[in-house]
Amino acid sequence: MKNKYELENRRWFIAAGVLFVALIFIARLAYLQIIEENYKSYADSNAFLKKTIYPSRGLMYDRNGELLVYNQPAYDIMLVFREIKGLDTLDFCNTLNITKEQFDKRMAQLKNRKLNPGYSAYTPQVFMNQLSAQEYGILQEKLHRFPGFYIQSRTLRQYSFNTAAHLFGSLGEVNQKDLQEDPYYASGDYSGRSGIERFYEEQLRGEKGIEILLRDAHGRIKGRYENGQHDIPPVSGKDLTLSIDVELQRYGEKLMQNKLGSIVAIEPSTGEVLAMISAPSFDPSIMVGRQRGANLVELQNNDDRPLFDRPLMAAYPPGSTFKTAQGLAFLQEGVITPSTAYPCHGGYFYGSKKLGCHPHASPLGLAASIQNSCNAYYCFGLKAMLENRTNHPTIQDGMDKWRDYMVSMGFGYKLGIDLPSEYRGLIPNSGFYDKIYGKRGWRANTIISISIGQGEVLATPLQICNLAATIANRGFFYTPHVVKKIGGEAQDSTYTERRYTMVDSKHYDPIVEGMYLAVNSDYGGTARIGRMREIELCGKTGTAQNPHGKDHSIFMGFAPKDNPKIAIAVYIENAGFGATYAVPIASLMVEKYLNDSISNERKWMEENMLKTKITKSGITTN
Repeated sequence: MKNKYELENRRWFIAAGVLFVALIFIARLAYLQIIEENYKSYADSNAFLKKTIYPSRGLMYDRNGELLVYNQPAYDIMLVFREIKGLDTLDFCNTLNITKEQFDKRMAQLKNRKLNPGYSAYTPQVFMNQLSAQEYGILQEKLHRFPGFYIQSRTLRQYSFNTAAHLFGSLGEVNQKDLQEDPYYASGDYSGRSGIERFYEEQLRGEKGIEILLRDAHGRIKGRYENGQHDIPPVSGKDLTLSIDVELQRYGEKLMQNKLGSIVAIEPSTGEVLAMISAPSFDPSIMVGRQRGANLVELQNNDDRPLFDRPLMAAYPPGSTFKTAQGLAFLQEGVITPSTAYPCHGGYFYGSKKLGCHPHASPLGLAASIQNSCNAYYCFGLKAMLENRTNHPTIQDGMDKWRDYMVSMGFGYKLGIDLPSEYRGLIPNSGFYDKIYGKRGWRANTIISISIGQGEVLATPLQICNLAATIANRGFFYTPHVVKKIGGEAQDSTYTERRYTMVDSKHYDPIVEGMYLAVNSDYGGTARIGRMREIELCGKTGTAQNPHGKDHSIFMGFAPKDNPKIAIAVYIENAGFGATYAVPIASLMVEKYLNDSISNERKWMEENMLKTKITKSGITTN
């Protein structure tokens, strides 16, 4: 009985041992086949090569159907480390015109999991990207000598015109943050880094495809697996129709050569941006290809900051262009009427201080105050609003109501244009001044300079142009945007809904009249140099204080007076009074857009603007 019992125990022990070993094998196989990606990659790579097929990136057209941005072929050198056998490194380096040190450095980078988290010896890695067609041709002839390396087709951006670099933006290699946040990308991929390319990245990039190639026992490609039945074709990105008029854009960039500043032009009836110029600019094609990095560093080291997108990012005091917004708020508040007149004897006097003004007739009504850009008028108006205890129990209440008016006109916050890097500007509220002076430490005269667009107020050129569009529309605006259609479909409601200000439309008439007189009056006006025979341009000049040098020249306006087709804002840094340079450039842009040419009687102005060079150190005319 004892032997039978021992035999029975031994049988169970052997069975348990066999089961235990079997479980170990099953667990190991499950780990290798389900969990361990390297094993799966190794197994697959023995039989297949899954090749990514990159889609064609969406094209860009201007509002008139002119092709602006398209694609040209480029090629990446890919490698699979485990397949590299007997590589003649010297021959490989000579073929690509690189050094052995460069080769070794790149190979080490690819194997470094900190620099390349997606590294696997079994999956393709990007050794070198963006080969030209000529470089590709040289390598293709020798590729059979370099096992483990193959070519992958991509595309590079190409530009029909040397224009709108800030607007288009550029592509750059994805970083670790991109890889972590979006599974679409793999190491070595490119995405939009600025401008339209960045904002509309998801629409432009399309969808990747996959081609499955069959290998033989020696790893050689034998063709497509099952005649491509399992391939996934790429889906091209969506084309974009921009709101930009490329001829107007190019003309504006010519006028802004050798100057610092910006031009923004908007179609008031839609909010579509017709032109957006940042000066100085650069050729967008230098941000394409393997020289992009070197060119980027050179641009970053340029003292004139050509990479700085001034229309969206530059925060200037709006100067006297801001008086139009003040007049509208005062009318809505009821502290003035169109016929209200204030005196000006060389400026606004408060205590022992004076906020100066240039000579003009006195007293002036509202329209004439805009025509002649009277500082005192708006100082009196702001004081009347903030100290009106019928409307506002405290100065804090009055200040916050003033701020609400300005915000409703598009100041103080981002407008929401379909471009990255937009700056919000600054419109102070009562809390802002309470922190500086204390709740009882300030009055209207303490902050009186904000009434003429100085002091703490800051605005971008885009916001000033939007103000011109709002006045042109008599009280509403559309969110400015640079794209009209995406893949043939119109923009969504974000850009097609009217945004009304807090000011009734009836109050815009005297403001429009004042802007009309500023340009067209026979009896003087700060913008008369912009007067045109056939076009009723309405506008307002401005001069923005510049603590670093000569003041900035500003103009904003729209045309025609009735049924406006274009609103415009021009900033010329270090150029002095608004009438000197900003008005001529704005009027030339308006004439170019509406008439498609510059009249003979104004050619002298065009030539003068083209020849003038304005820098931080001075103004010269060649």
